[in-house]
Amino acid sequence: MSDPESWDIAISVLKGDWTGPDEATVRRAALAALGAAGPDGPLELSVALADDATVRELNRDYRGQDKPTNVLSFEAGDDPMPGQPLILGDVVLARETCAREALEADKSFDDHLTHLTVHGVLHLLGYDHIEMDEAEEMEALEVEILAEMGIENPYLEKPEAV
Repeated sequence: MSDPESWDIAISVLKGDWTGPDEATVRRAALAALGAAGPDGPLELSVALADDATVRELNRDYRGQDKPTNVLSFEAGDDPMPGQPLILGDVVLARETCAREALEADKSFDDHLTHLTVHGVLHLLGYDHIEMDEAEEMEALEVEILAEMGIENPYLEKPEAV
């Protein structure tokens, strides 16, 4: 059984207009994702809060896409040494892109940040959305985790105002 007390979640602000409440939102979202889909035992996870310029550079250097994106996940990929925690990897979030997307979708910044954090952590846990069946599984898990946190399904289209 998973023990959140054995999870080390490091959150750091690299660049951008992030606040203490943003860090708390990210921590809650990471804990929820790990609680729903994480492995048993101790683990380490790093979440970096950055600006669009930083994420654009990472996206260009590691994914060959010269543009900012909302969230990037970098798996550690190593099996833990005996008696050591599993190191999942890093999630990097872009402040301006997160804020712009929340505004465009008429969602609260906290709800969107929660969704993107859950999404990024699930990538580190092996979930993906390249193939349709994988995307459906990942989205269903995201929706379930978010619902437990009181956040509506981010994949539903909002009806247009009349």
